Amino acid sequence: MAEFMELEGQDGVRMAWNVIPGTKQEASNCVVPVSAVYTPIKPFPNMPVLPYAPLRCRNCRSVLNPFSIVDFAAKIWICPFCFQRNHFPPHYASISDENLPAELFPQYTTIEYQSPGEASSIPPVFMFVVDTSIIEEEMAFLKSALSQAIGLLPDNSLVGLITFGTLVHVHELGFGTIPKTYVFKGSKDVSKEQLLEQMNFFLIKPKPPTGVIAGARDGLSSESIARFLLPASDCEFALNSILEELQKDPWPTPVDQRASRCSGTALSIAASLLGACVPGSGARILAFIGGPSTEGPGAIVSKNLSDPIRSHKDLDKDSAPHYHKAVKFYEALAKQLVHQGHVLDLFACALDQVGVAELKVAVEKTGGLVVLAESFGHSVFKDSLRRVFRSEDKDLGLSSNGIFEINCSKDIKVQGILGPCASLEKKGPLCSDTIVGQGSTSAWKMCGLDQATSLCLIFEIVKKEIPDATLQSSNNQFYFQFLTYYQHSTAEMRLRVTSLSRRWVAGPGSIQDLIAGFDQEAAAVVMARLVSFKMEIEAEFDPIRWLDKALIHMCSRFGDYQKDSPSSFSLSPRFSIFPQFMFHLRRSQFVQVFNNSPDETAYFRMILNRENVANSVVMIQPSLISYSFQSAPEPALLDVAAIAADRILLLDSYFTIVIFHGSTIAQWRKAGYHNQPEHQAFAQLLQAPRDDADAIINERFPVPRLVICDQHGSQLQLEMSKTSEMFRLQPALSL
Repeated sequence: MAEFMELEGQDGVRMAWNVIPGTKQEASNCVVPVSAVYTPIKPFPNMPVLPYAPLRCRNCRSVLNPFSIVDFAAKIWICPFCFQRNHFPPHYASISDENLPAELFPQYTTIEYQSPGEASSIPPVFMFVVDTSIIEEEMAFLKSALSQAIGLLPDNSLVGLITFGTLVHVHELGFGTIPKTYVFKGSKDVSKEQLLEQMNFFLIKPKPPTGVIAGARDGLSSESIARFLLPASDCEFALNSILEELQKDPWPTPVDQRASRCSGTALSIAASLLGACVPGSGARILAFIGGPSTEGPGAIVSKNLSDPIRSHKDLDKDSAPHYHKAVKFYEALAKQLVHQGHVLDLFACALDQVGVAELKVAVEKTGGLVVLAESFGHSVFKDSLRRVFRSEDKDLGLSSNGIFEINCSKDIKVQGILGPCASLEKKGPLCSDTIVGQGSTSAWKMCGLDQATSLCLIFEIVKKEIPDATLQSSNNQFYFQFLTYYQHSTAEMRLRVTSLSRRWVAGPGSIQDLIAGFDQEAAAVVMARLVSFKMEIEAEFDPIRWLDKALIHMCSRFGDYQKDSPSSFSLSPRFSIFPQFMFHLRRSQFVQVFNNSPDETAYFRMILNRENVANSVVMIQPSLISYSFQSAPEPALLDVAAIAADRILLLDSYFTIVIFHGSTIAQWRKAGYHNQPEHQAFAQLLQAPRDDADAIINERFPVPRLVICDQHGSQLQLEMSKTSEMFRLQPALSL
């Protein structure tokens, strides 16, 4: 496993098969598809950033890379993807074996280009969309968190504010004399033209012709835009004043009804306003929602409390009356946001469902962040919101306006991507007829991405016949190139190029080579994303049966056994943990929807679809670390046997971190022994898991929930009863 992590440390890529099956039939027999989990803008301290434009192949548009064949005498390079011969331009005239440009260095398989003068003139844009149909206590928590967030905004960033409840209020921050808002009816969908007309955008300049998209370049004056989007340094006082005076939605709610909340209308207005003012800017809509939408487009439930919010059973039986209509509305909103290059971030904080399942398509296609918590006062929400704007170490590295492209050898096609992106519908010879996720294209839009955003790329091997041994030994490499063009957090436009080469094998004797190149962690993550995707789009899909069949076929293909002798079965160490991953995946929140709402399931799958291999594996199979006086911290099995009175256990299930004190440890702690000088060793033992938990929390987004409990304690029972993950892991921490 170490060599695969080393490859990830160089290129940000983990492939399930690092030796690739060479034919279509061989790939089909391998069960786990040829695939890669790629983190496009993973930070590398030693990666060079070149201050000039890349040199591209004139045929397939791939970028010059270490796998290109170079004729230094003729000043020609041959593309490894299409074998096109390309001439070097004049400024490469001095290259030679001893004088290579950085992009030809063998160790620089991942490199970035920063073209001078290609920086965005528009600063970061944040549109806060705030729910006011919440109780006073939640309102106070939310206002406090927003005030802190506004203080962390970059001074030059543009800020806007929309609040909503029964009605939608667009706040004119540029009108400094008195607070001024434009009010829209929550039950009515508002088009962009109606919005601009009612908000007096065309008082100074005439309205553009019908069919023309209004924007900063065509019709709207900068004075009009500055009424609603102001630099944070100019409007911080006005924003804080509005937040201080912000009250719960004043419209009365009958005791037998839910609060009136028009989330869909508010998000639609925010998208239209940003599309008119700052199109193509990478602006972010930050939606803070505290309950289900009950009004207007995007409503997920009626106002009557007698009508329950949809459950998984309702969705399976197609008896959720609002679901499909709401999903269709948010699909249209996602298409609009992707076209504009804008991002939707969702902060959903309520004990009830708020509609994350319906909003999933808009958040995922725009590459937005998502946080789900019980309350706006919960540390999960407050700490996660601070992480978004933190500019010191461990910041998210938020970037925008990304376009991701793939080039690969002619015997490989792309089925699609599972992850936070949207298809740009660039059809071509690389596109497979089989579509998985965002497919039928070789280019994708990533409106928002950060340093941890990871995509799962699914490939198809199209070569049908096994080549003869001579050809196989002379030309046995498949090449991949991933191109990510994006706006860096410094506003510079950059192009990151990752070029890979993997050996392919086919025919008799290839099994041992395939086994040697199998990355079981990456394979487990690919299977988790695939099964989650199939559960969402395929009717009557049985995930347990599908996973079991996949595991059986894998074991029959790569296991060693004698017929009719079960005890003779054995797996190579390269495969030994894979069945264990499948066991935990079958029981995970991605497959088992029992005890989870559709919102929670959608949330878990959204996080899985954007995380890297290491974090995704923790979601599938939680890690358990044991601390004791007898030994240094060591991994422990997820089993009752790990529990001991004189041990501390640290359980990390990604979304929740539990520090579990054995009964003796808990008694000593309550007696205050750790405060006595002669028991410094005990104090250090108590502190060690807390330090490790803090390190995990500081690196992770969303911030996980921390639970500290004792053996036989009431807190453990309470957490198990109300947290689905703890319920799933109860056998490991049974009392």
